[in-house]
Amino acid sequence: MQKPTHQPGQHAAPTVWAIIPAAGRGTRFGGDVPKQYLQIAGQPLIAHALDALLSHPRIAGAMVALAADDRHWPGWTIRHGKPVLRCVGGGERADSVLAALQALPASPEDSLVLVHDAARPNLHASDLDRLLQAATQDRDGAILAAPVRDTLKRAGGDGRITATEPRAALWRALTPQAFRRGQLTAALLDARDNGVTVTDEAMAVELAGLRPRLVEGREDNLKVTTPADRDLAEFLLSMRQR
Repeated sequence: MQKPTHQPGQHAAPTVWAIIPAAGRGTRFGGDVPKQYLQIAGQPLIAHALDALLSHPRIAGAMVALAADDRHWPGWTIRHGKPVLRCVGGGERADSVLAALQALPASPEDSLVLVHDAARPNLHASDLDRLLQAATQDRDGAILAAPVRDTLKRAGGDGRITATEPRAALWRALTPQAFRRGQLTAALLDARDNGVTVTDEAMAVELAGLRPRLVEGREDNLKVTTPADRDLAEFLLSMRQR
């Protein structure tokens, strides 16, 4: 039996739904199987992402946005005793997230939703704890991110360096990203109606005039994009299972 996550006399923290956009083909990775279904540490990549979310006590369930012709989805309906629902996603990430938001079970407009990449298998509970705390307290939402630590170079068309860019105040956006359900839905609709292709949820919210909070996350919350990323992710997951 799962132990209660709050003390007697306190109100339980509101539950949160998670969204995983997984309608992409993973063409940059190569191969016949979409990237999210690659086997890593004994499970499809997307299974690790789902388990990292659903093992958290505040996550009520997950909505996965899939391609209409997805033949690889294993048919999960429950993981960690929580519902795994699915809907048909779209051609762009924002289309899939919007479809998932609209397919979620009824909940208040100000309830939190998380959006997490299917190809990020190594999310740690401590990062999720801090993200949820920040997003609960900040009406503009919050995202996991990592400060840029490498020296940045600007390239010219000939493949040579044209400048060294200052890295102060620059962060790499990670996931999950957490926003109010109504807030994120409206921001994505506005971006779509204005013909803007947003590359993450925070970008849509920023265009709506809000300033999401940056929550520093672990550097090993990597997104599997190349075969080398896959090897590193497998190593990291194997270390956690020891």
